[in-house]
Amino acid sequence: MMRRSAAGLIALLLLAGPGHGDLTAQTRPELGIVEKLGHTLPGELTLIDEDGNAVTLASLLGKPTVLTFVYYRCPGICSPLLTELSHVVNRMDMEPGVDYRILTLSFDPREGPELARGKKESYVSALKRKVDPSFWRFTTADSLTIHALTDSAGFYFKEEGNDFVHAGALIILSPEGKITRYINGIQYLPFDVKMALVEAGDGKVGPTIAKILKFCYAYDPEARTYALNVTRIGGIVTVLVAAVLLYVFVLRPRRKLPKGNVTYGQSV
Repeated sequence: MMRRSAAGLIALLLLAGPGHGDLTAQTRPELGIVEKLGHTLPGELTLIDEDGNAVTLASLLGKPTVLTFVYYRCPGICSPLLTELSHVVNRMDMEPGVDYRILTLSFDPREGPELARGKKESYVSALKRKVDPSFWRFTTADSLTIHALTDSAGFYFKEEGNDFVHAGALIILSPEGKITRYINGIQYLPFDVKMALVEAGDGKVGPTIAKILKFCYAYDPEARTYALNVTRIGGIVTVLVAAVLLYVFVLRPRRKLPKGNVTYGQSV
C-alpha cells in the first residue's frame, strides 16, 4: 500500500513538473473530460492484462479502438457504460477484432487481473454474436501509469473514500493511438460509434458503404452526434444536374434529317 501511495505521489510530482505546463495544478481540472483531439497517447506505457501479462499500450491497438476508463468495483455508471457498449457491439455491422478493438482500463490501482478477468468473462460471454475474445481487453495498472494515461487522454477523476467520482465516455483512437473522437455519456447510438471508428481508421475499415457514409455524414460538435451533410450532398446534386443540362443542351450531337425526306408545303 505504501508503494502505491509513493508511486501516486511521484506521478503527481512528475505531472506538475517542467514539460507538463498543460497539466499543472493551475490548469489541470479536478474532475471531468477535457477533449484532446489529435493527441497521441504514449504507446510505451505498460498495462497488465486480464491474464496478468505485462503489455504495452501500443500492442493493444493496431486498429481503430474504443478506449474506456472505469473501475471494476464501481457501484455507479461503470457497469451501465460497459453494458451499453456491449449492446453497441451486438448492433453494429462491423466485425469485432477485424474492424476495431475495445480497451478497458481500471483507474483504481488497487484492482488487479482477477477482477479484470471476471469482468471480461461477464461482458464477452453476454454478447449475442460470435467473437474472438481478444478483441476486448480488460486491463489494470499502477497509479503512475494510470495517471499518465488518463491525463494524456484528458480524463480526470476524483477519489472519495473507497470509490471515485468520474465522468463516462468512449474515447475513439486511431490504430496509432491518436485521439480522434469523444462520445460522452453512457448511452450511445451504434451509428455514431461506427462513424467514429470509420473516421479513426481514415476510411480504411469496413466495406465501401462505410466510405459512402463517411462522405454523406459529418460530425456536429455542438450536437455531439453525426448528421446528414446536407451542404455536401446538395453541392453534388447541383453539379450532377448542371452536368446533365450541359450534355443535353450543348454537348449532345443533334440528329440530322436524312436527305430526300424534306417535305415542302403545297398550296391549293
